[in-house]
Amino acid sequence: MVSEPSSPKATNESSDSSSPPSPKTHSKMPSNTHPALMVSNIKNHISITLEMENVQYSTWAELFKIHARSHKVYHHIIKPAIGKEKAPSTEEEQELWLTLDATVLQWIYATISHDLLHTILEPDSTAMEAWNRLRDIFQDNKH
Repeated sequence: MVSEPSSPKATNESSDSSSPPSPKTHSKMPSNTHPALMVSNIKNHISITLEMENVQYSTWAELFKIHARSHKVYHHIIKPAIGKEKAPSTEEEQELWLTLDATVLQWIYATISHDLLHTILEPDSTAMEAWNRLRDIFQDNKH
């Protein structure tokens, strides 16, 4: 006598097809998780290193802006339009803003040469201040 045991795979397949997983279970991140905090190595996204001698500022800046926009931190390097600014209103929002700004600042520092790093590095700098210092250096060097 051969009996056909019910296979767990068959059971899972039939239950999967009758009730698809809720989109919330796959796309919802915890409230304290931000897309920018999920980047473990910025060099995987911005593969060029900005250097003073090998001027690729426009390319580097465009790649950086795209990355910042896709990770919802564009406002940390480019000032929002008047009326579009949103200051953090709670202590939790302020802490997240500071964390995100430090993350973007790390991205900047990790994608520039050591010479540029030493040129723009200042204590307690924001990402936007570092971004603007780089912009000023390369705009001043245009011929």
